[in-house]
Amino acid sequence: MLKGKTALVTGSTSGIGLGIALALARQGAQIVLNGFGDSEGPKAQVAALGVKVAYHGADMSKVGDIEAMMKFAAAEFGRVDILVNNAGIQHVARIEDFPVERWDAVLAINLSSAFHTSRLALPAMRSANWGRIINVASAHGLVGSPEKSAYVAAKHGMVGLTKVTALENATSGVTCNAICPGWVLTPLVQKQIDARAAAAGMSVEEAKRLLLGEKEPSLQFTTPEELGELAVFFCSPAGNNVRGVAWNMDGGWVAQ
Repeated sequence: MLKGKTALVTGSTSGIGLGIALALARQGAQIVLNGFGDSEGPKAQVAALGVKVAYHGADMSKVGDIEAMMKFAAAEFGRVDILVNNAGIQHVARIEDFPVERWDAVLAINLSSAFHTSRLALPAMRSANWGRIINVASAHGLVGSPEKSAYVAAKHGMVGLTKVTALENATSGVTCNAICPGWVLTPLVQKQIDARAAAAGMSVEEAKRLLLGEKEPSLQFTTPEELGELAVFFCSPAGNNVRGVAWNMDGGWVAQ
């Protein structure tokens, strides 16, 4: 379905981003990966699906890096047809204890980076009259939780950015939508589980059950593969007039 299209997925060397990149690659899209850590393993996984893949290690907190990454993608593949803004970090603390530099970093990576990639991708998408911008927000883009002020603020901002982007391009073939996952067992969430288990002197499995029980009625993690298939739907003809939605895949979290 996506043969001849190029997808750039930020924060895609593991977790949700890699799951989405693999789902798009299965549909024939060429992939530009981005993220920290090992890149050769994820590149090999994508290449095994028979599509072209490239990697750029842009630091998503730096505008210059983002601009270089977008130029790189255009040079490699012509243009970015599908932009998935997934890069994200987390820091947990009460507002009065929240380090200012961590606030700035969370807002830069989780929100501002999506603005910069979008502004750079949109001209070519509009020229082609086809494009998909998929912003990975969170259930925390729809509801709040204590001690996550920066993350919640950034993800709410991501939902707002999604709506404006969709409205500004509503009469074109360019759509913008947000995916709002609940708990996904990514390295980021695993760190939270491990910290909770250590602090409470409980097993990691017990900490997982408690985490899910507090928020997610289904008592199961959403998977990167499920999120990837939702991204594929947004890119399909069935998604042509889906514009500006914040689609929660959260096991019933925000239904409560």
